[in-house]
Amino acid sequence: MAEIASKDDRAAADPVDGHVGARIRQVRRARGVNQEQLAQSLGLTYQQVQKYERAANRVSASKLYQIARLLETPVSTFFEGLEAPDVQAAANPPAPDLTAFLQTAESSDIALWFPQIRTARQRKRVAELIRSMVEDEPEPRV
Repeated sequence: MAEIASKDDRAAADPVDGHVGARIRQVRRARGVNQEQLAQSLGLTYQQVQKYERAANRVSASKLYQIARLLETPVSTFFEGLEAPDVQAAANPPAPDLTAFLQTAESSDIALWFPQIRTARQRKRVAELIRSMVEDEPEPRV
């Protein structure tokens, strides 16, 4: 008999699912498509698209293929930025949690706006601003 996933199991989404969901959101927003438009094209509700983007539900291979066709991008786009499993295991220091960042609404905005900054000097100043904000942030209380 199959085991039913607990709420805790569902809350701990696989990092790959989170990455794919975040990439779906990025590409969708970059193409100017809202969740409802994508959902209609897929024969889904916008809530289902939300669940894919937040990695609350996994995207099947066939649905990911449909999403790629509708957004006019290769399927591989959704996996860009993921390292091969053997490379991840061999890495010494852990990488920053980019999946968590990519799942925020602000990440898509930053990804869209940052390349529009015209000079390298201005881009560097933005990066320095972010770094200084992180360094000034007090440690969270446990």
